[in-house]
Formats: sequence, C-alpha cells, structure tokens
Amino acid sequence: MAQPEADKPTKAKRQRFRFISNKKAAAGLIILGIYVVIAIIGPWVAPYDPDARGNDLVQPPSGAHWLGTTHLGQDVFSQLLSGTRSVMFVGFFAGTVATVLSVLIGVTAGYLGGRTDEGLSALSNVFLVIPALPLIIIITSTLESAEDWLIALVIGFTSWSWNARVLRAQTLSLRRRDFVDASRATGEKTWRVIVFELMPNLTAVIASGFVGTVIFAVLSEITLAFIGVTSGTTWNWGTILFWAQGQQALAQEAWWWFIPAGLAIAILGTALSLINFGIDEFVSPRLRSVGKTKIKTVDGRTVRMRIGFTPVLSRSAAPHTHATPTPVIRKEVTQ
Repeated sequence: MAQPEADKPTKAKRQRFRFISNKKAAAGLIILGIYVVIAIIGPWVAPYDPDARGNDLVQPPSGAHWLGTTHLGQDVFSQLLSGTRSVMFVGFFAGTVATVLSVLIGVTAGYLGGRTDEGLSALSNVFLVIPALPLIIIITSTLESAEDWLIALVIGFTSWSWNARVLRAQTLSLRRRDFVDASRATGEKTWRVIVFELMPNLTAVIASGFVGTVIFAVLSEITLAFIGVTSGTTWNWGTILFWAQGQQALAQEAWWWFIPAGLAIAILGTALSLINFGIDEFVSPRLRSVGKTKIKTVDGRTVRMRIGFTPVLSRSAAPHTHATPTPVIRKEVTQ
C-alpha cells in the first residue's frame, strides 16, 4: 500500500514539467532565454559605441570588428547587440498589452453574455477588420518622437481583437460546464468564477495568443524601422537593415551588413514558433502522438505503426491487424 503513495510526487512532478520536457518548447525557451540575456547586457558588453564612427569604412569581419563595419565605420556587431533590447522590449510589452486587453474583453464577453457580449463583440469585430500595420504607420508617422514604449502601446492596442475572439469562443464553451455551475450554486462571485474556474482552463490559449502577438509585434517594429517610420537614432535590427538598404549594401557585396540582422530575426521567430508548437502539443494529446511510429504493449513488446493499418494487440508473438487479407479459396472446375 505504500508504493502508490510514493509514486504520487513523481507523477505530479512529471505533470508539472511536461511542457518543459517537450523538445520543441525546450529548444525555443533556451533560444529565447539567450535573446533575453543579450537584451539585458547587450549595450553594456558591446565592444564599441553603435553610433561611433571610424576610419574602417565597409570592412568585412575581422578581429577588430567581428561583423564588419558600415559606410561610416560603425561596428555592426555593436549595433546588433544594442538593437536586441529594443526589439525584445517592444515585442514583450506589446504582447502583454494585447494579451491583457484580449483577456478582459474576450472572457468578459463570453461569460456575461447578453448586451455586454454584443457590445464587446462588436468592438472586437471593428478592430478585427482594421488593417493594423497601416494604422500603426499612420499613428507613428504623425508623432514627433516615436519611442519604443509608444510603438509597443500602439501595436498592443491594435492587435488584441483576434485573441479576444478566440477567448470568447472558449469561454462560451466553458461557462456551461458542471464545475462552473457548481461554483455559481455555492454563491461564488462572478470575478472569482472567472479568475479561479475559467482562467486556469484558458491558460494555454492565453499563452499561445501571447506568443503569437509577440511575433507580430517584433515583425511590426522591425518593419516600421526598415521603412524609416520610426526614429533612426534608436538602434534595432530594422534600423540596421534600413541603413544597409539605403547604402546599397547588397550592391557593394557587404553581406555582413544585413545577413546577421536577418538571421537574428529568423532565429527569434523560430524560437517563438517552437514555443507555440510546444504549447499546442501540450494542450492537444493528439498532436503529442503525431510522428510516433512505435508503441509499446503491456508485456513490453514494440509494435510499429503503419499508415492505413490498425493494430490489434494480443498475447501472441506476432501482432495482428485488421488489414490482414482474407484468403480466397478457388475451386477448380473439371469437365
């Protein structure tokens, strides 16, 4: 009787760390953690001032300049390190703002229903059909100094509607469940039902929406910097690409000027996508089993899964399948 009690902490620990044990999620979190560390210490460990000019104009990577220099002799590696903080700040701040708005509006509309649902749903539909990026360009271009926090606010306030619609649909599905009705019957207040009953069941959806919004915010901020809408004095990866494109780095074969920034964008997007895939597999058991071609039976044997075949496991030495052809007996007719 003591053995099941000893197994409980192990099972609870496995359930708690199942998301981290996912290879996609673990790889994405490690890469994202590296980016966060670079964003924090990047401006301090940069070997040069990103604005400092030098005599080495458009020089390839060397020991003095690991990623080469620009047309003004500026160090590209220092610009890349300093620009990471701006990209990560805008991405996470805009993702937080959009997630908070989507949770407040989506969950409230789905749980309360009635006129509240109609009004909040109409508001979500209005923001859903508004083209976000052109609106961001118009707002930021009219401002005298578009700083990072202001760009993040604009992106966050214009990118919450889709997640709000998803959360509303999930809340409509959850509000008629037995555990929610039981909480109402015991006299729980509305905010307690939403916070302690609904929100834990929406955690994965909220996390997935947050990651998607961070990806959109990062790409939007880089796009704004690349087309020259934001201030060129604040360094980010889009600013590096803006100056590289303006000075025709490709025509000068200065690949070190734009390829590192492009790789940084691609790797960050891959890390966030891996985390999103890990969240999807954590929520859906069907996705966790995709790609697994072998299963183990109770007696320890391994059975290989094949497309189109449903294995019927038995105690015999060889597994049987429903797809086993039935022998046809032919009778020869003699004349």
